[in-house]
Amino acid sequence: MTLEERLERIEAMLAALVERQQAREWYSVEQFARLVGRSEFTVREWARKGRILAAKKGSGRGKFLGWSISHDELLRFQREGLRPSAE
Repeated sequence: MTLEERLERIEAMLAALVERQQAREWYSVEQFARLVGRSEFTVREWARKGRILAAKKGSGRGKFLGWSISHDELLRFQREGLRPSAE
């Protein structure tokens, strides 16, 4: 493998890492769950009960709207944890 080929390979790997680390404006339940290490069901329940701030947005799955969680809420959750229970 030539030096040029190795450099191209390293650049491709760096580009992939940067793409993975870029923050999104909104996360789906699946993405949020993966980032915080919880199940999708748990994250949906947190959203439904107001333990995390989430908004219902069109998900492309027919008439049902899916939960979306903002990047700011992800950062807040990572710092502070769940919001107090309303029950």
